[in-house]
Amino acid sequence: MIRIIKARKITKVSVFALAVSMVINVSVNAQEQLAENLLSKINTAQKELTKTEQNISKQRQTLSSQLSKLETEVLALREKTAAVRRLSDEKTLSLSQLEERLKSWNQQQAYQQGLLRRFLQQQGDSSEQSIIDRSSLVDKLDKVLISSQQFEQNFAPSWQQSKVILPSGDITELATLSMGPISWYWNETSGYAGIASEHHGQSDLLKSDLQFNGAANTKIGDLYKQTAGSIVFDPTMNRAMARQQQSESFFEHVLKGGKWAIPIVFFAVFALIIALIKVIQLGRLSKVIRFTPSILGNALAKNTDAAQSQIISKVKGMQKRLLDIAVIAKSTNERDDQLFMQLQDDKTRLERWIGAIGMTAAVSPLLGLLGTVSGMIETFKMMTLFGSGDPEVVSGGIAQALVTTELGLVVAIPALILNALLSRKAKSYYNELESFAILISKSDEQADTNEKTKLVNEPKVATQSKEKTAKQPPSVTQVSLEESSAT
Repeated sequence: MIRIIKARKITKVSVFALAVSMVINVSVNAQEQLAENLLSKINTAQKELTKTEQNISKQRQTLSSQLSKLETEVLALREKTAAVRRLSDEKTLSLSQLEERLKSWNQQQAYQQGLLRRFLQQQGDSSEQSIIDRSSLVDKLDKVLISSQQFEQNFAPSWQQSKVILPSGDITELATLSMGPISWYWNETSGYAGIASEHHGQSDLLKSDLQFNGAANTKIGDLYKQTAGSIVFDPTMNRAMARQQQSESFFEHVLKGGKWAIPIVFFAVFALIIALIKVIQLGRLSKVIRFTPSILGNALAKNTDAAQSQIISKVKGMQKRLLDIAVIAKSTNERDDQLFMQLQDDKTRLERWIGAIGMTAAVSPLLGLLGTVSGMIETFKMMTLFGSGDPEVVSGGIAQALVTTELGLVVAIPALILNALLSRKAKSYYNELESFAILISKSDEQADTNEKTKLVNEPKVATQSKEKTAKQPPSVTQVSLEESSAT
């Protein structure tokens, strides 16, 4: 049995081994077939890849040749477009240059015509301005030529007879000599000369700006007789004389302020009078004398010696009235009430009318501003009616309008200073009087303390006298009396 079992086991093992070997052979064969299939597929794929690469290389060659052709065409077109663009730019540049040149020529022509028009307006009459504007360029050049010929004649001036408005207002025909914008006149009969200028642009009528005297008249007379000599003229082109003519006095300057200058001047005079009165009043006040409490207490108690009486006799004015009230008063309450009333009266007298000076300092600038505003309103009305073409008229009106503001400030600043000084003086003097009144009201306390000190000092003096008498040796009479009393 054991052998049979062993043989069965051996057969089973052999069958299993045989099956395993068969399976291994089958798997090996399958792997070989799979590998062969893979190799064949790889070979076919490589062949197809080579074919496609060959096709791509052929197509790349054709495309590169086509691309190079297109690039050459693009370059050629680019060069053509650049050439066309350059031509168009040159055409536009030439047109713009021509326009700029034409514009500059027009500007030059307008500038030259403007110069000609301005020159002719300066040389001609203002009434001919419309004729000058309508005239052509040739007519303007002809007029300039005529003016240049007149200038050449002016380089060799000669005496001519012209009408001259004298400073007295008379119009007299005198010998005149013109050189440029300056003219001189000479009166041979009266022997005086002067400088003249055109009256409102009229070349045939001159106005005397300055009349000579002394050596200047002699020089003009020598020039008239001998055709050679030295002359006097204003190098500022009559501006210095105009400045001299515009110089005005203080009264004339105030009159330019118009009606609003009247209240400002009134307030100025009013403040000045009050200031003078207050200066005299405060200056005449007697000096407040300072006392010690003891001297004042003795003066009120009428226990003063000769030196203290001499000091008290120097008290005057408001301080004297306060001292008299303290002496005459019957009680302390009555005295304090009268001192308070007297101080209020003195304060009113010291500060009276000082506030009017401060009011002047406050009101004067406002009046000046009101005058300026009214003057500006009048100036703007004139500008509305007659226009603002002449700046001198506008500036002159504004200058006259500002005169009231100037006057207001001139009055206000000194008034403010005087108000401060006088108020300070009055306040300081009142403070001294008030201190003196307070010292008077405290004099009772000082008198009480003095009496207490006297009462305290009297018993001390009595005891001291008794001690002195006890310490002294007995006299002969005292010894004899003691002996007689003993017997």
